[in-house]
Amino acid sequence: MPAGGHRADDGGLRAYIAVTAAYWAFMLTDGALRMLVLLHFHTLGFSPFQLAWLFLLYEAAGVVTNLSAGWIAARFGLTSTLYAGLGIQVVALLALAALDPGWGVLASVIYVAAVQGASGVAKDLSKMSSKSAVKLLAPKEEGGLFRWVALLTGSKNAVKGAGFALGAVLLATAGFVPALLFMAVVLGAILLAVVLFMPEGLPKGMKGAKFKEVWSKDPAINRLSLARLFLFGARDTWFVVGIPVFFYGVLSDGTTEDNRAAFFLIGSFMAGWIVLYGAVQASAPRLLRATTLPLPRIAALARRWVTVLTGIIAVLAALAVVAPPGLAVMLVVGLLVFGGVFALNSALHSYLILALGKAERVTMDVGFYYMANAAGRLVGTLLSGLSYEAGGLPLCLATAAAMAGASALALRGLRPAPVPAEA
Repeated sequence: MPAGGHRADDGGLRAYIAVTAAYWAFMLTDGALRMLVLLHFHTLGFSPFQLAWLFLLYEAAGVVTNLSAGWIAARFGLTSTLYAGLGIQVVALLALAALDPGWGVLASVIYVAAVQGASGVAKDLSKMSSKSAVKLLAPKEEGGLFRWVALLTGSKNAVKGAGFALGAVLLATAGFVPALLFMAVVLGAILLAVVLFMPEGLPKGMKGAKFKEVWSKDPAINRLSLARLFLFGARDTWFVVGIPVFFYGVLSDGTTEDNRAAFFLIGSFMAGWIVLYGAVQASAPRLLRATTLPLPRIAALARRWVTVLTGIIAVLAALAVVAPPGLAVMLVVGLLVFGGVFALNSALHSYLILALGKAERVTMDVGFYYMANAAGRLVGTLLSGLSYEAGGLPLCLATAAAMAGASALALRGLRPAPVPAEA
């Protein structure tokens, strides 16, 4: 944890720690829930496109939630959105546990999609609260903002990766419903503790905040948001459905024992990918030697690394077309490399939005930016199911490469003025 506190205020530091701990707890259940839903319904015979539909409302909810959450936090305070996010996730877990196994496919898809939509609302309320708190609570010394935002986002993704592993383990050992009930109880206890012990240090809200102010008029923020949309679209196009379903086909012949082994291996890969992503993201300021660089240099780094990312996924798409012996091993290695480079891109974006945003409207700028992030995940989720069903893994990876290339194009015009990075 970086030293310094909120404007040298220990209460601000304690508030940052409390927000971060709550966000970690949420993301652990979020990762576990995604893996539980994906693997459980795949074994029930859901097609890749039907699996994608289970997550579409989750991502679509993020588009609306991030816009409204930025205004809600500005109007009612950051703690209100944080508590709401945790509470809605507890309700979503309990609702999913109540799914009737006797329902048909259509009814199950509609019900699970609706519950996932509620979970998407919860995630984006929690994310917006935590990311906005960094801007307000980070120390003012040079490079402090980059270090703190990298630490929060990197550690969050490492925790979410552990959630993927937890979800696979719980599904294989306890079963679908007991796993959901266990997570609901644990997260409910954490919510109660956060409400009781949250220190002072976060803004309480402003009565004059207007919803129309959510829409950004800053060209730099708009370009960065567009690039973010395509960046996360590139990730989720292969991550959500394509690769898990491909690996399941390679690892399992449908027997119970093979299913369990496949669950562990797929969950381990997905968890390892996210943990690697989080570790690199947390270390990005040091790896890029960028804590003291001016904003134009940071923007140039973002343009450079997204070009590298596009090349990596394009090579993997070409390998999938050729289908050489050992393709699965090559994919594992290649996607881990993709994850490291993707983490550098994501860290640069996360810093740029906070550095470019104005302190007096930080929740609205962050909400607008993560609205674009959610839109990218929505598009990527849809394309993941569609492209895999239409053309298998080669088309899935080629579509991801096109999305990464679009992100590179969106960043070409991002050239912020050379002002101090934490102004």
